[in-house]
Amino acid sequence: MKIRTVLGDISPSELGVTACHEHLIWSLPEPYADEDPDLGFDSIPAAVAEARYFKSAGGGALVEMTTAEIGRCPVEMRQIAEASGLHIIAAAGHHKEKFSAAALAGKSADEIADGIVTDIASGMNGTDIKAGVIKAASSLNAATESERRVIHAAGLAHKATGAPVSTHTEAGTFAVEQAKLLNEAGVPFERMLIGHLDRGLPRETYLALARLGAYLGFDQVGKNKYWPDTERVLLIKDLIAAGHVNQILLSGDTARKSAWHVHNPRTDGIAHLPLNFIPSLKAAGVSEKYIHAMLVENPARFLAF
Repeated sequence: MKIRTVLGDISPSELGVTACHEHLIWSLPEPYADEDPDLGFDSIPAAVAEARYFKSAGGGALVEMTTAEIGRCPVEMRQIAEASGLHIIAAAGHHKEKFSAAALAGKSADEIADGIVTDIASGMNGTDIKAGVIKAASSLNAATESERRVIHAAGLAHKATGAPVSTHTEAGTFAVEQAKLLNEAGVPFERMLIGHLDRGLPRETYLALARLGAYLGFDQVGKNKYWPDTERVLLIKDLIAAGHVNQILLSGDTARKSAWHVHNPRTDGIAHLPLNFIPSLKAAGVSEKYIHAMLVENPARFLAF
């Protein structure tokens, strides 16, 4: 078993504290490029500084969930990993239809899967830098036809490579349905991470996903405009009490310049997770053992293939 980083394969024991859904270099595609100047990261020095800040706070690794249609940059990711000392796992696969429709036009599920397999087995964008996770996505309350093609392709690529599948849901909607579609496509529930769930969904949604065996992505930590961290803490405690601590993965999904410490010293950016959220969990009575499971053990198990 190994974890595939942009600098090569490592042992799961080398991973350390892991943020499971982040971005370091990305951009909105046309025609959305000028929609919001705060969205997107285009500076290697800034990314290196942010990654080093996260590492100084105890971080060991992050999963960089940028796909090709939103500006994935393998060479730059390798440079950031080399300069920061952080393990970086890159993503194959595709984002939601809003961003990926043009790139996927006319492509069959088999063709999409072939591209994903190439990214994982040979290298991304014609390089020898390999992806270590497969991304799939759905839209608000539904999966479009092209998103279902990507889900099918993710299943084919998973069966060919064994790589784990990590997803985008729109504000947590369609989460259970998305998991079942992935499973029908050939992805075991225990090899998928359903993303963006910490948005105040009905408690039964979390329990339904947990009972299926999927990993639960609490990856909006720090985004209090969506849901307060205080509520995230309560939900995590609830899920731990229900026996699901080994399925919880954490991250902040920082995607705005104003959310990064290097651009805005009033915020801790990616490091908000270890610097602020973990102390909140501890203050609420979550044990070091369970925190270690969510930050270290669960990511190592999920990402290994």
